[in-house]
Amino acid sequence: MQRVGFVVYPGFSIMALAAVPAFEVGNLVADEATYEISFVSEHGGPVRTSAGLNVETEAFGETAFDTLIVGGGTFVRPSTPGLVALVQRAAAQTRRVAAICTGAFVLGEAGLLDGRRVTTHWMHARELQKQFPKCSADVDCIYINDGPIWTSAGMSAGIDLALALIEADLGQEVARAVAKKLVLYHRRAGGQSQFSTLLELDAKSDRIQSALTYAKQNLHRPLSVEELAEAARLSPRQFSRVFHAETGQSPAKAVENLRVEAARVLMERSRHPIDTVADQTGFADRNRMRRAFLRAFGQPPQVIRRNARGALDAAGL
Repeated sequence: MQRVGFVVYPGFSIMALAAVPAFEVGNLVADEATYEISFVSEHGGPVRTSAGLNVETEAFGETAFDTLIVGGGTFVRPSTPGLVALVQRAAAQTRRVAAICTGAFVLGEAGLLDGRRVTTHWMHARELQKQFPKCSADVDCIYINDGPIWTSAGMSAGIDLALALIEADLGQEVARAVAKKLVLYHRRAGGQSQFSTLLELDAKSDRIQSALTYAKQNLHRPLSVEELAEAARLSPRQFSRVFHAETGQSPAKAVENLRVEAARVLMERSRHPIDTVADQTGFADRNRMRRAFLRAFGQPPQVIRRNARGALDAAGL
């Protein structure tokens, strides 16, 4: 039996609890009680989430946990000295410690991030690095495993983190079965970007959104302004004007960003040669793709692939 202690504190986000069902379902899939889940807090009793829901908890005691998970909050607030001390003490006798979203700040206050590569929600990554300069905050990951310390990005990434923990314990097939029962495709790879180009573009009208969807489905094509305008049922001149007004980008720049995103996913998830990736995502050649990667990420495709492979290897995948 592995005891999982889920640490909460006043004002934590209810979304952090989304990671809990993964362990419940893990027990069902494994057909044995592998995980025993406890909700713990500094003083015990009801702890109020930022949404107003009270969660009943146990006070930290002498119980040893196999896995300690610190939930995150919508806002970053200093932890109480008591909470920091409790996390420090518990971590000393815990196999692994994880944090969801801004829960990483609690680990930082406890000194657990020093010398570690970590992540958190992209909105707070810069502040995490500033407050805890001895860590290396990587904004561009869904989750990171560095030794006994696991950290995840925004709240939904806590589910990916939980699935990764289960996979490390019970194997890939169990984790896949858990994801299926949770109606998830599967957990996202740790090195996957937190960002989505389509979400970032945030088209306001159905016509521009249709053009973007068409572009994403046809990245292997040249995708001229005329072709995109036809998909949007607008004249090329009107399309360019409306597209820039809604997205703040030119159609050509938006298409390049979509190509880079698709190419990055292929680099992370496949072993296709770089020339093949460039061809499938519409880049004229590998050099053009390399220049686009440098503009977008400051790194060439080979480094992106190596980092993604390293994250998977570190997780034992």
